[in-house]
Amino acid sequence: MTVRGAPKGCVLGIVPPHLLEALARNGTGDARDSAERALEHSRRLAAQRRATRDRPRGTYPMMATTPPPEDREIYDAHTGNDLPGDLVRAEGAPAVADAAVNEVYDGFGWTWLLYWEVFGRSSFDNDGSALVGSVHYQRKLDNDAWDGTQMYFGDGDGEYFKRFTLAVDVIGHELTHGVTSTESNLTYQGQSGALNESLSDVFGAMVKQYAHDPKQTAAEADWLIGAGLFTAKVSGVALRSMKAPGTAYDDPVLGKDPQPADMSGYVDTTDDSGGVHINSGIPNRAFYLTAVALGGHAWDEAGRIWYAAMTDSALPADSDFATFATLTADHAASLFGATEQQAVVDSWATVGVTATAQAAGGDPQAEA
Repeated sequence: MTVRGAPKGCVLGIVPPHLLEALARNGTGDARDSAERALEHSRRLAAQRRATRDRPRGTYPMMATTPPPEDREIYDAHTGNDLPGDLVRAEGAPAVADAAVNEVYDGFGWTWLLYWEVFGRSSFDNDGSALVGSVHYQRKLDNDAWDGTQMYFGDGDGEYFKRFTLAVDVIGHELTHGVTSTESNLTYQGQSGALNESLSDVFGAMVKQYAHDPKQTAAEADWLIGAGLFTAKVSGVALRSMKAPGTAYDDPVLGKDPQPADMSGYVDTTDDSGGVHINSGIPNRAFYLTAVALGGHAWDEAGRIWYAAMTDSALPADSDFATFATLTADHAASLFGATEQQAVVDSWATVGVTATAQAAGGDPQAEA
């Protein structure tokens, strides 16, 4: 069994702390214990993240030039803590009896394909690195995570959460944290942290739509993140809704989805690194509005605009929403034109964020 060192550049998992805290407070038995373990695990990752730094921006190639070979490695942690565990399926190997293994293998494949076929990106680091995942991490863990080098997945408590390998958008979400850390390395605090979380939701949602048979348009998609993770006991449909933040769940044990739909509901808090999983609903909705306004598949235009802004060297690590919004408006103009730029500006304005758009000649236009 291989044991990796301490995770570098750690990012918290898909389930936000406020939801786990509610389950730990209101749940009973195994479900409460699972939530408490997940919270403790998240706190440990947060401490490790503060104590470490990702490799600096600019140390990776900016564009792959030849089609990369997919490279997936799926391990079994056997409900333990040692990572990655035992290799159970490598690239090109046939499906195995364990559904969780196959779900991760397929989810990695769809994420790899979206990034390569649409954005010309070779793996999360644009250097063709292997996508490594470990299933059955810890006992009934209510979360999954990206640790800077690999993903790992809990099996859920079985009462409120199912296994975390079920949702392909969750896999795309976590792997996108690797893209973000490679590129802008957005600070995981306040608005830049909420942008970090939002970008993972944006690309996770596109992975889900790309993997759908047939591929879904922006108008056809449900724009739910983590749909299918809740058991039938939960009054809710997903962890988050990009289309209608604040409506994903309303449950007597888990509480009500706290995400705001616009800046009028922005939450100032010291919890969750300044509310990164809460306020991410604002830029999430801006992307949804843009994708629907531009039409077609989300990755046709809206996704390309967001990817260009996400990988722009002008995006500071401590970016606020307005800075990122302005970059998306600029890239909309340079990639497509004034009509698309106005759609981006209008979408951000709807959620209360001003994008200072640049005209084709480089002069600032009127603010939205």
